[in-house]
Amino acid sequence: LCFSALPALFKEELRDEEAEEGEAVTLHCELTKPAPVEWKKGDTALKPSEKYKMRQKDVTAELVIHGLTESDA
Repeated sequence: LCFSALPALFKEELRDEEAEEGEAVTLHCELTKPAPVEWKKGDTALKPSEKYKMRQKDVTAELVIHGLTESDA
């Protein structure tokens, strides 16, 4: 018997969020099954820092961006 596991897919995709410069915004997505999430801006992987906070519980992943600037759009 041979089978391959189905990949995790987005059950709920990211939505555009609006916030004022200097504020914080939270982006979240929901997967079809638990899997590691890597947040990227373009081709650059984001790393946890004072600006970026990442949380993941089961199938829900969140990215909080603090101190928004125009370049975060």
